[in-house]
Amino acid sequence: MLVYRRGQDELESWTSEARHCDRPELRGLANGLRKDWNAVLAGLTVHRNSRMVEGHVNRIKMIKRQMFGRAKPDLLRKRVLLAH
Repeated sequence: MLVYRRGQDELESWTSEARHCDRPELRGLANGLRKDWNAVLAGLTVHRNSRMVEGHVNRIKMIKRQMFGRAKPDLLRKRVLLAH
């Protein structure tokens, strides 16, 4: 489902099976997916994602952790802008 973006075809049957399973963890997961069904379905079918943005956020957070207690915000800003 995740790799080949077949969420629309397989997600409905998987969640219905999981909701009737005797494992409470799977039932809880299936019920949680049902609460935000449109977002889950879009995540499994749409090819657009936020990979680039998440990479930049991760890089900025790493620099911020490295600079904690060592610099004022102006130096942190310069370091973030100069890092590639």
